[in-house]
Amino acid sequence: MAIAILTSGGDCAGMNPAIKQFVDYCFTKGIKPFLVFDGLEGLIDGNIKEATFDDVAGIMHEGGTKIRSSRSKRFFELEYRKQAYENLQKHGVDKLIILGGDGSFRALNQFYKDFGVKFVGIPATIDNDIFGTEYCLGVDTALNIIREATDAIRDTSASFKRACVIETMGRDCGYLALVSAITCGAEVCMIPELDYDLDVIGKRLKEELKNGRKYIVCVVAEGCSKNKCTTTNELVRWLEEDVGIETRATILGHIQRGGNPTVYDRLMASEFVTFAIDEIFKEEFTSSVIVYNKGEFEFVSIDYVNSSKYEIKEELLNLAKRLVN
Repeated sequence: MAIAILTSGGDCAGMNPAIKQFVDYCFTKGIKPFLVFDGLEGLIDGNIKEATFDDVAGIMHEGGTKIRSSRSKRFFELEYRKQAYENLQKHGVDKLIILGGDGSFRALNQFYKDFGVKFVGIPATIDNDIFGTEYCLGVDTALNIIREATDAIRDTSASFKRACVIETMGRDCGYLALVSAITCGAEVCMIPELDYDLDVIGKRLKEELKNGRKYIVCVVAEGCSKNKCTTTNELVRWLEEDVGIETRATILGHIQRGGNPTVYDRLMASEFVTFAIDEIFKEEFTSSVIVYNKGEFEFVSIDYVNSSKYEIKEELLNLAKRLVN
């Protein structure tokens, strides 16, 4: 019995703990574990190696992915998928576990249709924007990195009676910004999922400053493009010119993807991988994605994951509505 693991798309904290658990658990079950380096590109190029304990020793606390990642245009062409299949055959591998997002899952679903290589997709993206699961690997670490940065920036903003605009990642999903704004006590939160009125917000902030507020924290999602504020720099100008407070901007960028994985992400990585390995070796298994909802793991089809766009829970959105008015 043999199985390989690969990471695809954007990296995130929690991937290395998942890789370590994959190798350790495979050895426990008498399964040959293989590592695919460089994601889908590595499948095409045959960058595949049988794993040893030494490959994963001491990586539990490391961010990113030891086996590296990639985004592959070539994999969408049949000739390169065939090449990838032949590379797996050389090692006797007919099962894959992939850590990534819905695009990576679609790619391997086509691979399964072409050549019958079974796979389990593990949702791993700090954006937390995969439909069908409440939690994606890496989001907890990203939120804690944002929290630490926001707390530090607030300290200096309070010292100088300034406003700060903190831009988070998340593509078109405002989950990171929303949760960060709520848990860091921000005064303003701007995300694609919520309409906001700068005139109303400005009036509120001016009144609060008049009544003793010494600083303002504004958390904005990178995908926020509604109304007249489309960039972080425009928000800075608005705060300075309309609200009348000195303002600094901080774009957190890729710092949110890296860093020491939290205990929660390490534990979830281990559970995701363990359940995935147990499931994929069942005789009746085909291919699916493992998801986490209401405290339980379950397996759903690729078609289900791709059937709708992820939406933030209404309860969370309601908590932030006071920050957009």
